[in-house]
Amino acid sequence: MLICIHRISGDELLSDSFAYKEIYDGVLWEVEGKWVVKGAIDFDIGANPSAEDGNDDEGVDDQAVKVVDIVDTFRLQEQPAFDKKQFVTYIKRYIKLLTPKLEVDEKKKLIFMKNIHAVTKFLLSNLCDLQFFVGESMHDDSSLVFALYKDGSSNPTFLYFAHGLKEVKC
Repeated sequence: MLICIHRISGDELLSDSFAYKEIYDGVLWEVEGKWVVKGAIDFDIGANPSAEDGNDDEGVDDQAVKVVDIVDTFRLQEQPAFDKKQFVTYIKRYIKLLTPKLEVDEKKKLIFMKNIHAVTKFLLSNLCDLQFFVGESMHDDSSLVFALYKDGSSNPTFLYFAHGLKEVKC
């Protein structure tokens, strides 16, 4: 299994159990999330409560909660929305922090630098529709993970900066 950790914060943000599609020459990864029910599951074990003591409730907490699979699996923490100025400031800072981490692979760095402006324009054009998440550590320099509900979909599509992730075998 491959886990994708963030190059700066070390947070686990994704794994190979979630398929991704590369967009903008691989600068962004698009991953489909889905709402799932977490919590109580009713198992019918064949017992007849009325024949025993008539008590249907055995004191089990059967609170079921709907969660987004990716958010729950990687314990992503939702952040307040950014306005345009805050977002541009964040992107500039992130580029400055990430670029030295890409020095080892000049080809990756060139692809990232060539496409980051188009990616920024895309994200800015959808800014009011994005949800913002960070990894579990909530590290200040961590990459944002963006959630976007496309074309009225009830399931979110997550967007990751691919160059900010490092695949680790576990």
